[in-house]
Amino acid sequence: MADALYQFTIIVPVYNEQDNLARVEQELLAYTQIATKKTAILFVNDGSKDNSQQMIEAICTRNKGFSFIAFKENKGLSAAIKAGFDAVNTELLGYMDSDLQTTPSDFNMLLEKIEEFDLVTGVRTNRKDSFIKNMSSKISNGIRRSFTHDGMDDTGCPLKVIKTTFAKKIPMFNGLHRFLPAMILLQGGKIIQVPVQHFPRIAGKAKFGVWNRLIGPFVDCFAYLWMKKKYINYEVAKKG
Repeated sequence: MADALYQFTIIVPVYNEQDNLARVEQELLAYTQIATKKTAILFVNDGSKDNSQQMIEAICTRNKGFSFIAFKENKGLSAAIKAGFDAVNTELLGYMDSDLQTTPSDFNMLLEKIEEFDLVTGVRTNRKDSFIKNMSSKISNGIRRSFTHDGMDDTGCPLKVIKTTFAKKIPMFNGLHRFLPAMILLQGGKIIQVPVQHFPRIAGKAKFGVWNRLIGPFVDCFAYLWMKKKYINYEVAKKG
């Protein structure tokens, strides 16, 4: 795990991405050389059934500041992200997918805003996805905004920076990755979106179909409404 030497930890959920991991290692290593914050990397292997775990262990062995968590079985993207949040001990954390449709170099643009905000999320420009994927994403984002009023255009963008104290107060529920900005607002935090680059997937397979991109988010909105009604926000004034 990250220690006092690091200021920022990038969480990278992985599920059956053996064809991408060599490139992921190269991209993350390159980013650590130009990062504006001293950066550690945390892989969260969500029960991959291919050779992803062996590759992750090799990557972490040969690179300082790289570490991993491996789930016993597949639990989904939200569980992987939450496990990363719980494990991180740096002041700031980030999140990106292992498909490399976004680039870690854009984290520097997000980090420029994090002093003033509590969550900075990317919004993908000139998306390189299929028509169906783009349209289902736009529809699901519209549905989510109508429930959350978070003002965010692209919460599915897998490039975010969050202050760790806020991230650790986000409760676990399926679909939470779509509601990270809304969960920061529930804590009284400030959020902003920043345009980032987007690239076509060149290796591996997408893990989500129409259910995940459209119907799933609609159902998850009701979980969010329940969470919003029950959510308890507090701030400790003093410890003895």
